[in-house]
Amino acid sequence: MAVKILIVTGDAAESLEVLYPYQRLREEGYEVHIAAPAVRKLRFVVHDFEEGFDTYTEKPGYTWPADVAFADVVTEEYAAVVVPGGRAPEYLRNDPEVRRILAAFTASDKPVAQICHGPLITAASGGLAGRRVTAYPALELDMKAAGARYEDSEAVVDGTLVSARAWPDHPAWMREFLKVLRAKAPLA
Repeated sequence: MAVKILIVTGDAAESLEVLYPYQRLREEGYEVHIAAPAVRKLRFVVHDFEEGFDTYTEKPGYTWPADVAFADVVTEEYAAVVVPGGRAPEYLRNDPEVRRILAAFTASDKPVAQICHGPLITAASGGLAGRRVTAYPALELDMKAAGARYEDSEAVVDGTLVSARAWPDHPAWMREFLKVLRAKAPLA
């Protein structure tokens, strides 16, 4: 039986932060499902850093189909969850179903990978209190307000919680997450 990993996301998620872990985890041999508010084609974005801008810029990105709606996710069927960033977490954190999903993963100490603005969802589910995390640097105050200890590092591991700042940190983030996955949810 395949070991399944869930990615929770929606429109305006950062393309690289969804598709890199999706492809990397499949390459590793995991079965990966994308969950969203509804089963439909999602529209991702590309965030980039351009000279002369005080913050990142946003352009249209890839489209990708969701496999399962949040309301239909049975968390017991999944070994781990990935929470990408982009703008999606800003509105997804208000969805009680996505909060239910993240709370179930953190309560059962299953691996959680979060990146960029993704920790906003984990925070809204109550999963960051007392934890060490990183996130997009502009979220430092949000992370502290959620009771977490913020660290400005490319990858922070706190037990089964693995976080990163943004897509430039992908190699360190996935390297650390795969260590946790191999220990907690090995492939046969």
